[in-house]
Amino acid sequence: MSEPQGSEGTTQRLPVIEKETDPGPGGYDPAADRGPAPIVDGGGKDGRFWSARRVPAAVVAVLLLAGAGALLYDITAVRAKRPAAHWRRELVRQLAERPLDDTWVLVGAGIAAALGLWLIVLALTPGLRQVLPMRRTHADVRAGLQRSAAAMVLRDRAMEVSGVQSVRVRTSRTKADVRAVSHFRELDDVRADLDAVLSDAITGLGLAGPLALSLRVGRSGRKG
Repeated sequence: MSEPQGSEGTTQRLPVIEKETDPGPGGYDPAADRGPAPIVDGGGKDGRFWSARRVPAAVVAVLLLAGAGALLYDITAVRAKRPAAHWRRELVRQLAERPLDDTWVLVGAGIAAALGLWLIVLALTPGLRQVLPMRRTHADVRAGLQRSAAAMVLRDRAMEVSGVQSVRVRTSRTKADVRAVSHFRELDDVRADLDAVLSDAITGLGLAGPLALSLRVGRSGRKG
């Protein structure tokens, strides 16, 4: 559901719509058979959609499972009167002999701290930067618009203005950056028409937080 940041309006994307459904008779929810939804609702507000973070969660779960499994196997082997694994004996020896200011100890601590900070950031931030939340008109329906789709709509509306030869639109979460090339008419007149048309188009997108418009109009550098 995502596109590279700052993508131009060259491909069409449909709005993302999420509807809460009540379970059927007996508590059965038909939507459960279709698998997890691609967009996770963060609540009843018009804020950003929250990512499920499936990949980081799966990576952390696999690493923890592998580490816990290896440790449990080695502990079980020791209880069965077998020697401890070489990796555990070496780890205990290194932890006992290396001082806290050792380079490798500091490097390992730095990596662990960075990974922990990364997981905290993932847990506290919504993600899904490419989906712009739309105004909520019904309590049980949330809609989001892909940034590339918003850029495409603004580009199409800008191309309808007389005197506009080409338009480049880049959208972020808070701003629409429009660069237009005019091949006739006065630039001030084209800029005024574009400002009016694009402001109306941004309002028509129905976003929860309207995009700020950054507009530049110039002439083509080619001659002849």
